[in-house]
This record gives sequence, structure tokens and C-alpha cells, in this order.
Amino acid sequence: MSPNPRFSDARLSNRVAAALIAAAAVTAPAAHAQSANAQAAPTIAPTFAAKPPVPANDNPTATAMKAIAGALRKGDRTGALKLADAFLATHHRNLSVRFQRAVILEDLNRLPDAAAAFESLTRDFPELPEPYNDLAVIHAAQGHLELAEQDLRRSIGAQPNYVTARENLGDLYIAMAIASYANGVKLAPADGALRKKLAMARSLSAELTKAR
Repeated sequence: MSPNPRFSDARLSNRVAAALIAAAAVTAPAAHAQSANAQAAPTIAPTFAAKPPVPANDNPTATAMKAIAGALRKGDRTGALKLADAFLATHHRNLSVRFQRAVILEDLNRLPDAAAAFESLTRDFPELPEPYNDLAVIHAAQGHLELAEQDLRRSIGAQPNYVTARENLGDLYIAMAIASYANGVKLAPADGALRKKLAMARSLSAELTKAR
């Protein structure tokens, strides 16, 4: 299957708002063991428009995507994953099913596997912005904000008019500011101006989260 750089705007039924990365550290800037930046995991959006189009004449892909969608409608993500794996065993480069598989892994909270799947897509289809964006979501969830920034910049580089990545990058920078201010407050707890900036940044982040 030849890659199509345009993804559908229809949201996948199994991807609800709860799948967004929670801005947990906006209210509690506790240190994270993996990274100091993890104190402010941002609310950045996965590619809800995550379903690649299936060409009408690509019957094997259409049949596989229909079966996977049916399993997802029943809430059977594990079954959907097995269907995707079975199809990809003989259709290794299929874009539609590979992307769907990565989304399922993310929904199953198998983040390392999902990250590997999205990374593989960025290597094989570097012109697509969506895999970079979803990879940024995973890195942000793990507290790796600098990696998430790199992913989003790669997404924008692939498609400069990809609005989701630009919005996410703005949210990410606010999260990084919160993390930096929080670290500053830990070092200088009596610095009133710094504490005020931290409070303002958290308030802004909370308002932006509501705007989603």
C-alpha cells in the first residue's frame, strides 16, 4: 500500500478525552524519578484524527480495518491487536493497520511498544506528521518533555500546516515553563516573584486544559 499523507478527520470511537495526557503536575509539582521535566506532564492531544484512509480498491486492508474496528466497538482492544498483528504478518508495510495497531497499543497503556510502533512509522513514512505527534504524547506522558518537543518539531517539519502539532507544542512549552518555575521554587522557596510566576503558569495551563 502506498502511503497517503492525509488522514481522516473522523475521531476513532475508542479514543475519548480520557486518553489525553493528564496535567497531573499542574497542581502537584513533585519530582519525577525519570526527569526533572516530568513535574509538568502537559495535556497534549493524540492524533484523534488517527485513522488513515483505506483505498476503495484495497480489499484486504478494508476487510482488516473493518474487523479491527468491530473488535474496538466491543471494547476488545486485545482482540483488535491480535487481528492487526495477524494482518501485518503478511502485509508488513501497510500504513493503515500499522497506525491503528500503534493507537491500540497506546490505548492499552503499552507505551514502550506504542512508541516503538510510532517510531517505525516515522522511519518508513517520514512525510506523515501524525506519528510524530502521537510519539510526542507518549514521551510527554513519560515525563520526557524535551523528546516530546523534538517529536512535535519533526511533525511540523513534515507538514507545517498541521495544526494539532502546533497547538501541542504551545501547550508543551507552558508545561516546560511550569517545570522550570517549580524547580526554581524548590531552590528558592522564599522567592515571591518566582512563586507568583509558577502560580500564573499553572492557572494558564488549567484554563487551556478547559479549552480543549
